Amino acid sequence: MIFNRTMMRYISQRFLMNLVAVFGTCLSLIFLIDSVENLRRAGNHDVGLGVVLLLSIYRMPSLSELVLPFAILFAAMMTFLMLTRSLELVVARSVGVSVWQFAAPAVLIAFIIGILATTLYNPLAAEFKARHEALFAESFGGNANPFGFAGKAIWLRQDGVDGQSVLHARTASRDGQRLRGVTAIVFDENGEFRERFEAKSAVMEEGRWRLINGWLIQADLAPQHHRSYLLSTYMTREQVQERIASADTISFWDLPNQITIAQKAGLPAVEYQLQYQTLLARPLLLCAMVLIAATVSLRIFRFGNVGTMILGGVVAGFVLYVVTKLVGDFGAAGAVTPFAAAWMPPLVATLLGTTVLLYQEDG
Repeated sequence: MIFNRTMMRYISQRFLMNLVAVFGTCLSLIFLIDSVENLRRAGNHDVGLGVVLLLSIYRMPSLSELVLPFAILFAAMMTFLMLTRSLELVVARSVGVSVWQFAAPAVLIAFIIGILATTLYNPLAAEFKARHEALFAESFGGNANPFGFAGKAIWLRQDGVDGQSVLHARTASRDGQRLRGVTAIVFDENGEFRERFEAKSAVMEEGRWRLINGWLIQADLAPQHHRSYLLSTYMTREQVQERIASADTISFWDLPNQITIAQKAGLPAVEYQLQYQTLLARPLLLCAMVLIAATVSLRIFRFGNVGTMILGGVVAGFVLYVVTKLVGDFGAAGAVTPFAAAWMPPLVATLLGTTVLLYQEDG
């Protein structure tokens, strides 16, 4: 019993040391590559080195969230392979230590890291990503899209003195106060179509939108050009900003409120629901990565094919990541529910990893 506790503590320490080394290396590479890319952009703009480094720092947490599962996978493989190569695995097996006892410390640590990454690290990453978008737009606004959401359609349903209306824009500023490529559809008090306005841009003012340089289209009337057109709204600036915010710039703790706001406004909340469920499923995904590492790393070296086993683990982890992203796209498109899209890949991977370990352990 004392041996088991000592062994578990030893494996935990080795896994944590390897994880710090792998994750630290990933962070360094992310910072270096992103800094070089920002320096390249800065060559055409009046942007100082301090701003370039700050941009990289702001972006690093959100990018590191993407590499965390792979850091867990590689750290677990390194730990198990070191134990196997040094024959510590053989000694432990000789006194009755099972593969589950070998894997348990790493699985538990991965689960705890997943919880911390979701509840503590994600809010930091979301805040830094929002700051990065704002600073990037301010620094490279000349050629980079100053609106921050290139190619992302914005939909707003609102009410005002003029009645209910729906606004669609091709792009929007991060604070939601400026829109480009705007279409406003206005309804009367009975919910019937009244008029439509196509504008090049729109600016939010107190209690109204100012639609700039567009055409007013009404039934049975010829289109009329207006340099400025006012559309009333009861929405506040804060409400607009919340409705158009990108899901990955919203903290885990703020996502439920954002989902509620979107649903009450009659707007799609799938993006926020998928992000929320994905964050909830993160601990299970990290545990699945440890089990994948265990299936290819807990074999004695004299059996051979070590290189093949390592390659198999890397490929299996990459396939899981790709499948997770693919199913996530299906969820975002509405083909599957956000819950299923977020939970199915890590759950299936966990079950497969457990099955393979059972076969290897018990035959």
